[in-house]
Amino acid sequence: MTVSVANDMSIFSLVAGASLPVQLVMLILMITSLFSWWYIFIKFFTIKRAEADAENFENSFWTGGDLNKLYEGLTAGRRKPQGMASIFEAGFKEYARHKQQSRMEVSDVMEGSRRAMRAAYNRELDDLDAHLPFLASVGSVSPYIGLFGTVWGIMNAFRGLSNVAQATLSQVAPGIAEALVATAIGLFAAIPAVIAYNRFASSVDRLSVRYESFMEEFTNILQRKS
Repeated sequence: MTVSVANDMSIFSLVAGASLPVQLVMLILMITSLFSWWYIFIKFFTIKRAEADAENFENSFWTGGDLNKLYEGLTAGRRKPQGMASIFEAGFKEYARHKQQSRMEVSDVMEGSRRAMRAAYNRELDDLDAHLPFLASVGSVSPYIGLFGTVWGIMNAFRGLSNVAQATLSQVAPGIAEALVATAIGLFAAIPAVIAYNRFASSVDRLSVRYESFMEEFTNILQRKS
C-alpha cells in the first residue's frame, strides 16, 4: 500500500492526474520556461562577445595608431563591426565625409559625427536589450500563472469532497498536490528568468556607460584633429 501511494504521488502521476485547465497551465509554463532558457543562453553569449569586442577594440584604439588605418581595417574585414567598433566606424565615416567639404564649420562637422555615433549607439543598445523584456515578463508573470493553476486545482479538490460524508487527508492530498505542482513549475520558470534579467541588465548598463565614455573621448580626439 505504501508503494502504491508513493507511485500515485510521483510528479508524473500528479501531472497526468491533474484537471485539464491545470495541465494547460503547466504546459504554458513549461513552454515559457524553455523559451526563457533559450533566450538566456543567447543573451549570455551575445553579451560576452560584446564585452570581448569592446576590450579588443579599446586595446587597438588606444595604442595611438593612425585612425584612418583603424577605420580601413574595420571596413575591409568580412565581419561587420559590432559594439564600440560600430560606433567608431559611424563617427569617423561621418567626420571624414564632412571634412571633405571645405566650407563646413568645425562645429557642424562635430555635430554630424556625434549624431552618427549616437544613432549607432542606439542600434547597439537595441541589440543588447533584445529579449530582456521577455525575461522580465516571465519572471513577473509566471508565479501568478502557476498560482492560477493551483487555485483552480484546489477548488476542484474540495469540490470533489462535496459528496463525501467524511473527508480524510488521503482524499484531499492528491488533489492539493496536483495543484501545487503548477505553482512549483511557475517558480521554476520565474526564478532563472529574474536572475538572468538582473544579471544581463546590469551588464548592458555597464556596456552602455562604456560606449558613452568612448563617444565622449573620441569626440574630443576628432575635435583636436579638426
